[in-house]
This record gives sequence, structure tokens and C-alpha cells, in this order.
Amino acid sequence: MQFLDQAKIYLRSGAGGPGAVSFRREKYVEFGGPDGGNGGRGGDVVFRAVPNLNTLIDFRYRQHFRAKRGTGGAGQNRTGASAPTMVIDVPVGTQIFDEDRETLLADLTKAGETITLLEGGMGGRGNASYKTSTNRAPRQHQPGEPGEEMWVWLRLKLLADAGLLGLPNAGKSTFIARVSNAKAKVGDYPFTTVKPQLGVVTWRDHEFVLADIPGLIEGAAEGAGIGDRFLGHIERCRVLLHLVDGTQNDPAGAYRTVRDELAAYGAELEDKPEIVALTKIDALDAELIAAQVAELEEECGQSVLPVSAQSGDGLHELLRDLAPLAAAPKPAEVEDEDENEQQGDWSPL
Repeated sequence: MQFLDQAKIYLRSGAGGPGAVSFRREKYVEFGGPDGGNGGRGGDVVFRAVPNLNTLIDFRYRQHFRAKRGTGGAGQNRTGASAPTMVIDVPVGTQIFDEDRETLLADLTKAGETITLLEGGMGGRGNASYKTSTNRAPRQHQPGEPGEEMWVWLRLKLLADAGLLGLPNAGKSTFIARVSNAKAKVGDYPFTTVKPQLGVVTWRDHEFVLADIPGLIEGAAEGAGIGDRFLGHIERCRVLLHLVDGTQNDPAGAYRTVRDELAAYGAELEDKPEIVALTKIDALDAELIAAQVAELEEECGQSVLPVSAQSGDGLHELLRDLAPLAAAPKPAEVEDEDENEQQGDWSPL
């Protein structure tokens, strides 16, 4: 399935049905009078978040959504039928913006959550409703209110608990493939990840969703590389895991490049809790690992975990620090933490 996280669509709610002009013409009935019924209400346009979708690709093939018009009224005081509501299913985490792409109209973050974006027009009044003591045979009626219409932008922000960051080839795809159920593409060339990838990580009593996004390079905020648009998928994360390639000559510079792009993007990403890890240590000797870790710690101002997703070295310690931040444990789980520490029951290793 192709991944699409932005789409522009046209919406129009249904117009109300027209009221009827009718008079009773029954045999042997004296003083028939008006009996035109009211028109039915037009259909609303409703968005609904559903859990079994993770892309907006369907909106590439259909961009126009028009609700039906209400049925017109009829004689014998019959009211026209209201049009059905048009329900548009979108993935959980979808945001709806006005055509200016800045005004947020809705943010659907829970499965089953709905919002009525456009309301259908009211049905028109039939001539029976105009009857008065001085107007016994009215011929007035209403055509029904028109529906509403607008263009909107849909933007999908995947719901994840932790997000992976790093330059291209920092080992993010290898990491998520090792610790989760994700089938990430792994290659020895930059930008093997060209779309966001989600994986569910289970570690002891913790379970959380990990998001991998395409790597950032210097100037991503100005469109270099794949750009920084995919950073929107980690805006909702509780914690960021920043992976730095240990085989390069300047790990501190690599860390600084990604942090600068986070600051340029905004959305308070640079203020989120962060865990920093030096990757690919299976290709380094102990002396070089110590030197790279020391340089990186001086740059980021916190402890750095040396890991290798290929060999599994350091992954236990990394998940031990990451899991409680990504998915807060229940009180009962906290009490058993010391006992679980001795068991070391993380299965992927």
C-alpha cells in the first residue's frame, strides 16, 4: 500500500429539499385548503477516525465529496426525506485544515471520534405552513437552504510513543527492524527510508509504538534531501531517540545538524525528552568507541549509550531507558521492576 500523508479535497453538504405547493382535491371534501409538505434536510459531511487505516492514499483517487440533497415535500402534508449523512473515514491522527493550510479545523486522535464539518441545508417550507385566517390559499413555498462547500487539506500525523531521529544511514531502519515487528527496508546507502515506518516494541511489561522517519540532512528545513515534512509524524511522541553513526569522523557535528533542523522546524520538537545513542559499535574498537562517546556527550550534555542493532550490543540498556519514557508502566509493574531487572526477559536479543 502506498503511503500518503497529505491530501486536498473538496466538500459540499446537501441542499435542503424544496417545499411543495399543493391543495386538497378530494371528492366530497369541502374547503380542501393547502396541504403542501416541507422539504427534507440535506446531508451533513462528517469525518470519522478509524483504526484500520494508516494512509490518505484513497484521497488521491477521489477528491470531491458531495452529500445528497433532501427530498422535496409533497401533497397531503408529506415531508420530504432527509438525505443521509456522508461519512468520510480517515486514519486516526488526521488533522483537517482550511484551504489556507494554517487554520486547524479538527484533530482526530481517537478511534471512533467524529466531527460534523459541514451541515446540510434545512428543507424549505411547503405552502401548508403559510396558511392563516386571512390567507386561506397560500401559494408561497421555500426552495430549501443551499448546502455549504469548502476545500480542506488533510494531514496525517502518525500516532507513536517514541520517534527515531538521525542523519541518513544512522542505523534507524536496522534498529526498528531489530526491536519491533516492523519490516523496515535496510540498505548501505542514504535514504533507504523514504516514508514513515511504525513498529510495536514489547519490552518486559511495556509496549509502545516506535516511529522511524526519513533521515535529516543539513538544510532539510529549506527542502534539502527529503525535507523535514515527515517530522510532523513525531510531533505527538513522548520521547525522541536520536541515533548517531559511530563510524563517521564527526559524531558531534552529526548530532548538531539534526538538532538545528529540529529547531528550524519548530513545533517544540527540540524541547522533547531525548535519548542519544551511538550506533554501529560492532564496527569500532573499544578505544574509538570511548572517544566517540566522550565527544558526543560533550556536545549533547547527557550520557550517550553505545549500541549495535546488528549484534544486539547495548540494546538491552537502551530499551531499559527508553521504555519507561515511551510507555509509562502501571503501579504494579513498577513494584516488580527490580525483579524483572534480574530476569532480563527481552526476547528479540
